[in-house]
Amino acid sequence: MTSLAHQFEQYGAWRTGVLQSLAEFQSWLQQYDLYDATADDRVQRIQNVLKSDRLKVAFIAEFSRGKSELINAIFFADYGRRILPSSAGRTTMCPTELRYDEAEAPSIRLLPIETRLQEASTADFMEPGAAGSSHWTTVPLDPSSPEGMLAAFQHVVETTRVTPSVAESLGLYHENDPDAAWSVDADGMVEISRWRHAVINFPHPLLRQGLVILDTPGLNAIGTEPELTLRLIPDAHVVVFVLAADAGVTKSDLELWRSHVGAGHRRGCLAVLNKIDGLWDPLKSSPEIAMEISRQVRTTAQVLGIEERRVYPVSAQKGLVAKVTHDEPLLVRSNLAQFEHVLSDQLIPQRRDIVSDQVQRLVHDVSRGAQQLLQSRRRDIVEQLFELRGLRGKNHAMVKHMLLRVQGEKEEFEQSITKFQALRLVFGRHSADIIKALQLRDVRRTMRDAREQMKERFFSRGLREDMEALFDQLTGLIREADQKIAGLHQLVDSMYRRFNAEHGFTLPAPIQFVTSRYAMDLQETLQLVNNHFGAVNMLTRSRPQLVQNAFATMASRVLDNFRDLNRDIEIWLKSVMTPLEAQVREHQKQLRRRVDSIERIHEATDTLESRISQLEEVLNGLDERSGRIESFARAILETPAEAGMRAA
Repeated sequence: MTSLAHQFEQYGAWRTGVLQSLAEFQSWLQQYDLYDATADDRVQRIQNVLKSDRLKVAFIAEFSRGKSELINAIFFADYGRRILPSSAGRTTMCPTELRYDEAEAPSIRLLPIETRLQEASTADFMEPGAAGSSHWTTVPLDPSSPEGMLAAFQHVVETTRVTPSVAESLGLYHENDPDAAWSVDADGMVEISRWRHAVINFPHPLLRQGLVILDTPGLNAIGTEPELTLRLIPDAHVVVFVLAADAGVTKSDLELWRSHVGAGHRRGCLAVLNKIDGLWDPLKSSPEIAMEISRQVRTTAQVLGIEERRVYPVSAQKGLVAKVTHDEPLLVRSNLAQFEHVLSDQLIPQRRDIVSDQVQRLVHDVSRGAQQLLQSRRRDIVEQLFELRGLRGKNHAMVKHMLLRVQGEKEEFEQSITKFQALRLVFGRHSADIIKALQLRDVRRTMRDAREQMKERFFSRGLREDMEALFDQLTGLIREADQKIAGLHQLVDSMYRRFNAEHGFTLPAPIQFVTSRYAMDLQETLQLVNNHFGAVNMLTRSRPQLVQNAFATMASRVLDNFRDLNRDIEIWLKSVMTPLEAQVREHQKQLRRRVDSIERIHEATDTLESRISQLEEVLNGLDERSGRIESFARAILETPAEAGMRAA
């Protein structure tokens, strides 16, 4: 088993172990009435994080660099043949995602190129139940038949011939482009991809574990499909940039790197110098060949401006042959296994750490909420024991006096509850005001107005100004919401302080929700948009379709950001009051129990000792449960699978 497959298997086992431990913890909390709405929300969030986790790897290259062959060698060698089309010349014609969703049958879904004429991004067509979902063409896959799969995969590379005017309307041709002359054949037609996007749902073991592979076309296609530059490539966890060892970094390679890979945050990028078998000159010695490969690695790193350790010389073709024929020496010489090991080390541990941090925070919140409920119960029982032990040997009048005092406490607390409910109404109004300030329909309207204004903007300079004005407006919405959130937090904080001071609660002040991450995401999107239009500056002139497609993709990304912001604010609004509400309910129940206990003792003095014994037994049980909560939390965060991954 390769390092990549092994680490994915371990990662999958870790997620499964966390889910199992979480289910046990959830059941135990419910058994002891320690599971409230906030705990349920956080448990569901943990489950969603683990079940929907995806690790995305994007492969980027100009055509004829062996990118599809590299994907075949790493992921599909077990089938004994090539699965992705791989041959001389251009094979990847449209962006292709390989993933697996067990809710869907194995298939290839193909989005026709004509959808570029609509004002919608690829992501819009992927929305479940969206009107655009009917546009997809579906080809069934039979994973048990390599020949059948190979035939089905050929659909991805299908092309169609159209007139230059049709190609221009799709944003795929312009007569002033430097490459326009050779793209028109002898019949005056232009060959273009038949498909805009392909999604392959395939039950490969690594895809089952959450791996998503993005296979991209070359520079020209990337420049005309904004979905790649504005969403798919930036969202990848690792980008593999493939070059040819015999050619080194060509002008088009460098342009692709600068415009779509090297710019921005590409610390997660690995450069692969493929086809080193072209340097295996039989007239040269092994040291001479090694020196030549090292020289190419060094030169490539210098041109790309990255460290040499991030450039990996391989032979995908020889590596694939070696795996199929079980030729271990050839596999070693291809360097493919070494690159797989680096890829797994780059991808999986970092992603596991991110997911583990999310899970850890949520588990901590669930544990803390349960401990707070236990602490409240413990405090009230200790107070009851103190009162009841003080009644030992006391006469009937003293018991009655104690009863009147506790009844007074109960009535005083009931008055506090009335004030609490009034404050709760104020909280509700503030909450509604915050949600109203960020309504998605208002964001959509803002985007629509901006799109209408930009329709006639074909020059990147004017687009940049309009885009910056739009993003200033969107950032203003977040800034306004942030001010409202700060005001609401002050109200909630004062409520917590008041109840802590007046009723002996020990609740920590709620954490204030911060919107800076969402504002930063907007700025990152704006930077991606500017980079995109900068990269296709020469192409945008008189090509409004490129502008419209880019705007649709940008709008989809912005709406996702605001959708996440709305969801997270609603979660915060629900959770911020829940601990206090839980403590109020718990304290109210305990006061009723105290009154009930003393009333029974007042009526029959011989029940005093039995009641003290009952409370002491309950108190011991609470201490034991507190320890169990800590044990459950440790079991979730330190599963056997995680320990095994560390050892690996």
